[in-house]
Amino acid sequence: MSNLIEKLNWRYATKKYDPSKIVPTEKVERVLEAIRLSASSSGLQPYQVLLSTNRDLRAQLLPAAWNQAQVVDASHLLVFAAWDTYTRERINKAFDLVNEQRGFKNEGWEGYRKLLLEQYPARDPETNFQHAAKQAYLAVGTALAAAADEGVDATPMEGFDPVKVDEILKLGEKGLRSVVLLPLGYRAADGDWLAPLKKVRRSREEFVIEYA
Repeated sequence: MSNLIEKLNWRYATKKYDPSKIVPTEKVERVLEAIRLSASSSGLQPYQVLLSTNRDLRAQLLPAAWNQAQVVDASHLLVFAAWDTYTRERINKAFDLVNEQRGFKNEGWEGYRKLLLEQYPARDPETNFQHAAKQAYLAVGTALAAAADEGVDATPMEGFDPVKVDEILKLGEKGLRSVVLLPLGYRAADGDWLAPLKKVRRSREEFVIEYA
């Protein structure tokens, strides 16, 4: 069994964190770097990650997160926030960055830029947001694997009021909408009902459909 598989078997959606245990900065930075390197459609990275160690701010978020204590008890809180829509400026900025970093322009790449500029900004904002949110979810999966690799607990959370979270974090001013909350920290020694339970997933035979 590979080390990653062992760690994925170890991880679970932690329900109770030990607020006295702080995740070392270098571990958090490696999780953030894994997120930054995550796959996204057309490489646009149409989302941002907000990082908070401020427990006062997180206490403000707590009611909007249905009073789930992980939000305040975890060492760090990540908020994945997707672009509220695709704009020509955002698309061009992403393509320009690629050209700058690679040091040349590619005709096929520029043709693809033109295609996206014709299609994406013309769509309604909600369609664009839903597309961007799916890209954020790809990054959440990467974050969970990276955290497990670091021996750090993580809890992906959709159970919150995004409108209220957006208001508290002033995401509308940034052209963003919250998608997922991800506390990072260390599980409490006791009091977490889920911790001692066996991890259950469907068998490979039931889960994988093969076309030979």
